[in-house]
Amino acid sequence: YFCASLGFQWVRVCKTFVPEQCVRAVKVGDYVRYHYNGMFPDGKKFDSSYDRGSTYNVFVGKKQLIAGMDKALVGMCVNQRSLVKIPPQLAYGKQGYGDIIPADSILHFDVLLLDVWNPEDGVQIKTYHTPSNCSRKVEVSDYIRYHYNGTLLDGTLFDSSHTRMRTYDTYVGIGWLIAGMDQGLLGMCVGERRIITMPPSLGYGENGDGSDIPGQASLVFDVVLLDLHNPRDGIAVTNQMVPESCTRKSVAGDFVRYHYNGSLLDGTFFDSSYSRNRTYDTYVGRGYVIAGMDEGLIGVCIGERRTVTIPPHLGYGEEGTGSKIPGSAVLVFDVHIIDFHNPSDNAVVNVTHKPEECEKKTKKGDFVKYHYNASLMDGSSIDSTYNYGKTYNVVLGANQVVPGMEVGLMDMCVGEKRHLVIPPHLGYGERGVLDEVPGSAVLVFDIELVEMEDGLPEGYMFIWNDDVSNDLFTEMDKDQNKEVEPSEFTDYIMKQVNEGKGRLAPGFDPYRIIDNMFSNQDRDGDGKITEAEFKLKADEDVSHDEL
Repeated sequence: YFCASLGFQWVRVCKTFVPEQCVRAVKVGDYVRYHYNGMFPDGKKFDSSYDRGSTYNVFVGKKQLIAGMDKALVGMCVNQRSLVKIPPQLAYGKQGYGDIIPADSILHFDVLLLDVWNPEDGVQIKTYHTPSNCSRKVEVSDYIRYHYNGTLLDGTLFDSSHTRMRTYDTYVGIGWLIAGMDQGLLGMCVGERRIITMPPSLGYGENGDGSDIPGQASLVFDVVLLDLHNPRDGIAVTNQMVPESCTRKSVAGDFVRYHYNGSLLDGTFFDSSYSRNRTYDTYVGRGYVIAGMDEGLIGVCIGERRTVTIPPHLGYGEEGTGSKIPGSAVLVFDVHIIDFHNPSDNAVVNVTHKPEECEKKTKKGDFVKYHYNASLMDGSSIDSTYNYGKTYNVVLGANQVVPGMEVGLMDMCVGEKRHLVIPPHLGYGERGVLDEVPGSAVLVFDIELVEMEDGLPEGYMFIWNDDVSNDLFTEMDKDQNKEVEPSEFTDYIMKQVNEGKGRLAPGFDPYRIIDNMFSNQDRDGDGKITEAEFKLKADEDVSHDEL
């Protein structure tokens, strides 16, 4: 023990336990709460605060105690324990104290100091962690979410939000909290940690809370701020990256494909489109997403990255979503715009190169050969004919390519190059192509027309280059049996084509065309054509793809 005598008329104090830290020592005029056992020199107990189940609470140095105790308490620290020996002249002297303390008694006290404060004390704040970024601090009328441990000055825990596994959510500065907490939370940053110490006058006062907090108790709150907003807040948008070229920005009614990471204001992650390996696709400005995101996705460029911070009244409100998003939570979305389009959009065609000579242009029915590089709007490659070393060959107007490509290939010269942007409703639609094209994706094609062959007039699959024979049926009927067999028909048509007298529609299987022509002439379906059945297209009342 470390013992010392105080004053000429000595009080002897032996410190039996001294805390590692002594933030504050008792001074004259302070109010203290302490426990004690009072004993005579022979060890007989005459009084104990423990037996009464409550601390002894008193001002020091104001003659509310026996003189010896007034001296002994000065300089003590919270959680310090001392053995105090007080002579009679600084105790109850010759009068004693009724039947309890005889005259001229030396008194021994085993004292444990639990609390000390002064009527002039205000809220004391000690910040022990400050976040590197603090764009905003708590102000009066803000709504905040925070965790805390609440202890008495001696370290006794009386409450904790952590044990309830949910934050404490409240308005600040409008009287919803005890006065000390209302003051102590002002000026905090999200992520900041601070110790808020308050005297009972700013806490639960003379009566305590009737449960775990005794009367006249100083309170210590270890607080971490997780969230902060004001009911007047709108969304906050911070642009992280805006592409140099932005020919169009999103407007209400557009359909947007975007990736996002979603977190709470303290950085707690709650969702990501990247983890699902697919974009989030939605209409904007139409109420399909939370109000804050509906607003935050307006005015973006394709390829833009932005952070959208959404207060709870524009997010998931007081209820949250249950397990992932707590009630009254501010949401932070880091968004990357992949593409967007409008259902009214047409394909966009830009000519990037046009040859000096252009004698004829592509039209419906023409057979065209072209190269392409295909990608998404974010630059992700989909496919390229150059990888295969051969062109892509189609008949225009025959539904062999997506509608947007049909538009892009029309009125084009051989050698011409174009840049096409095709919205999904003119591309692969909502479903896309499995493992190749995402659903609702805008497509980008860079195309080059390599070769073209004139198609036939609409409705024809075969035309004559020369005058038609007046005895066509007889020429077909090689065996002169008055019936044309399929083989006779096929041989004849192929001979006309090979000799340049006739032409089949380009880009199709010639034998399938001829089979179709034969079926159209074989009107009774018996597998042969008679002279009565045989007619030229010019003689038909109904249009058929035939002679």
